[in-house]
Amino acid sequence: MRSSLSRLASLLRFHNESKWPQALLKSVQETCIVEDDFVTKAEEAAFMKEVEPHMKRLRYEKSHWDDAIHLYREREQRKWNQENEEVLDRLRRKSFPEDAMQLTYVHILDLHKDGKIKPHIDSVRYCGDIITGISLLSDCVMRLRHKDKPDDWIADLHLKRLSLYKLSGVGRYDFRHEVLAEEESFFNDEKVPRDRRISIICRDLPKATAVNVEERDSLTFKPVERA
Repeated sequence: MRSSLSRLASLLRFHNESKWPQALLKSVQETCIVEDDFVTKAEEAAFMKEVEPHMKRLRYEKSHWDDAIHLYREREQRKWNQENEEVLDRLRRKSFPEDAMQLTYVHILDLHKDGKIKPHIDSVRYCGDIITGISLLSDCVMRLRHKDKPDDWIADLHLKRLSLYKLSGVGRYDFRHEVLAEEESFFNDEKVPRDRRISIICRDLPKATAVNVEERDSLTFKPVERA
């Protein structure tokens, strides 16, 4: 446990840490997770081989429906080849509790080198308590800003290429998250070069209180399979 916390500390930075409530610091450490080298370069290549033909047909968009993303392409995919499905199952087992009902459609987000993701909290209509994914092709910096004190409680996550990230609890609901643009991409005052980045994102089912019964029942989901 101590070694895993040490690795997380090297990938998580709090701005003005002395001003943070200790309970909130602990909650962010527990609910904003990054794990280095979760996939191999060979597994990254396998994902790109399956994803790239579809993404090439799409153009980069300058604005998102909720104005959260600039210069991006995205799609949802349900069926994967066996090799990639095994990696996705590993991601699910790592990120979701045993009783989680997870959306079967995996979100693929292709962010241009000059693109960025603006501060936002993912809509509770489309995902539940956990948002988790793997970062392909490029490092980036994810910045978290507390929804009530966006200029005071700020934390950065260094999402390295091939890493896993997971937002849940306080990290998912109380902080707006963003991916910094190339000119702002620094972690611990060191430049983090940005390139095109693809994230493969898994989510669990929205809470019944967030959508009406008909909408919820129409979503495709499945239990997390255990090895």
